Amino acid sequence: GIINVASSTNLLTDSKNVQLVLDPSLQLLSRKQRKLIRQNPGILHSVSSGLQTAIKECKWQFRNRRWNCPTSQGPNIFGKIVNRGCRETAFIFAITSAGVTHSVARSCSEGSIESCTCDYRRRGPGGPDWHWGGCSDNIDFGRLFGREFVDSSEKGRDLRFLMNLHNNEAGRMTVFSEMRQECKCHGMSGSCTVRTCWMRLPTFRAVGDVLKDRFDGASRVIYGNKGSNRASRVELHHLEPENPAHKPPSPHDLVYFEKSPNFCIYSGKTGTAGTAGRFCNSSSPGLDGCELLCCGRGYRTRTQRVTERCNCTFHWCCHVSCLNCTNTQVLHECL
Repeated sequence: GIINVASSTNLLTDSKNVQLVLDPSLQLLSRKQRKLIRQNPGILHSVSSGLQTAIKECKWQFRNRRWNCPTSQGPNIFGKIVNRGCRETAFIFAITSAGVTHSVARSCSEGSIESCTCDYRRRGPGGPDWHWGGCSDNIDFGRLFGREFVDSSEKGRDLRFLMNLHNNEAGRMTVFSEMRQECKCHGMSGSCTVRTCWMRLPTFRAVGDVLKDRFDGASRVIYGNKGSNRASRVELHHLEPENPAHKPPSPHDLVYFEKSPNFCIYSGKTGTAGTAGRFCNSSSPGLDGCELLCCGRGYRTRTQRVTERCNCTFHWCCHVSCLNCTNTQVLHECL
């Protein structure tokens, strides 16, 4: 599937001369995905970079939670959690899909992909004191490629298939909806009589923040059936809220269909590592606090001495001298 591309063994080092069709990393991809890569020289690096960014963002967003987006080296980076239908699975699919879309759209405007460029469709008049111009990030190409590339790894027509496709699209739509107008001033003596404006991608941290909020408010769904023989196969099957009193999930919402596993203890069956050995905050009442993060098992406290550079001074020209400062840190570790 798409997540396998982020494996460290799949990272290429030569974007110009390598024959992508022969690269061993492509063996993990479907025939359609390999075809898309051959049709868009330079895009595999962008896809891999986007997935790596998504993994880092996932780890940052969940750094203080019982499930902290653990990864491992190997063909299945996120482990068995991707085969479930819980909130965490929803976030993984949304953030990785967003990462691919974001990276490809940015690479287009940077000229790293031969088959796309900046989005030049926004040209001409814009407002009373500004006009469209510059190099807009190509979000439309990023979304289209992301849909073709990422969604093609999903097979079947069951609830898991519908959930994964929905969350993939939610990730892409988040990148699109968070784009902002950016402008540059023109005029004599630094005045801003006229501005040239273009559309710029959000930072990926902004994307991660939005998706984290949607994770917290994710909708639990069931497999719906419109029951019409005249409806197409795609239209026939859809997602409905488990609670009929709730409104149907919007295209921006994350969806899931099963309860999350217990992340407190190790389980080989579910692939959860547990929280034993995790560092916690003894003074916090929140999710990062020792009471919640350690699941009531308690924690041990130890101290360690850390030496860091400090009191750095710049000397003209060009040398920096620093002192070594040693501090004692108090660490709390879950039992």
